[in-house]
Amino acid sequence: MAMKKVLIVYAHQSAGSFNAAAKEAAVEVLTAQGCQVEVSDLYAMKFNPSATADDITGEVKDAEHFHYGEETMLAWKEGRLSAVLTEEQRKLSAADVVIFQFPMYWFTVPAIMKGWIDRVLTMGFAYTSEQRYSQGIFKEKKAMLSFTTGSSESMFSSNGINGDINITLWPLQNGILHYCGFQVLAPQIFWAPHHISSEACSTMLEAWRTRLQGLLGEMPLSFTPSDSFDCERGFQLKDVIEEKHKSEDFGLTVGTHLGKRIPPNSQIKSGV
Repeated sequence: MAMKKVLIVYAHQSAGSFNAAAKEAAVEVLTAQGCQVEVSDLYAMKFNPSATADDITGEVKDAEHFHYGEETMLAWKEGRLSAVLTEEQRKLSAADVVIFQFPMYWFTVPAIMKGWIDRVLTMGFAYTSEQRYSQGIFKEKKAMLSFTTGSSESMFSSNGINGDINITLWPLQNGILHYCGFQVLAPQIFWAPHHISSEACSTMLEAWRTRLQGLLGEMPLSFTPSDSFDCERGFQLKDVIEEKHKSEDFGLTVGTHLGKRIPPNSQIKSGV
């Protein structure tokens, strides 16, 4: 079996944090399995989260009406992206698995990680209008979120004050990872490490280390295939698919729910 390459995109300021420990556990366990692991430590790199014309070397096509997506796609095709973006795209192109390790900020990723997503996943390189979702450019790669929360698991339940974690994760896992074609593995959620004992934190880390032993063989989460939608009708679900699902109690996915209850745990467990 060929050596697997793993990219960890890591966002935390402190080397003594729980996120740092989770990142180090992934590096250690995956390396011991024979994987080649690279880490993009965004704070250490002083990664700039702002998507601007500085990401392009040379002249832009239309400076007066600058369009970041179109300009970076052209620069990518012509080899004129900045050295920082070219290097991060090299790492991503080489990777079989990508792990995003971060503390959840305001129900999403920290700004520095969102900047990595905005700047590195450029049009053409990571997606096109024809190559997205199940037909996406990265459909041979796996990706996952591994993150800490400030709130307890009960607060992210279907009757909790924060709302269902499956809904929280839909924009990240469907709108970014699946959009680019990644096979999305179930997230690793470390619930509120700052509010539990050191022993409980150690238990969570040990569970992560155990999961990492079989991570490369895990089945991804389920999403509705692209060919289930009719491009002639604004990419709405095809009538035959909707009719087939009419008698079901739950919708197809968190987003494509058809006015029904969302399928429980579909964004945190595979096979649902």
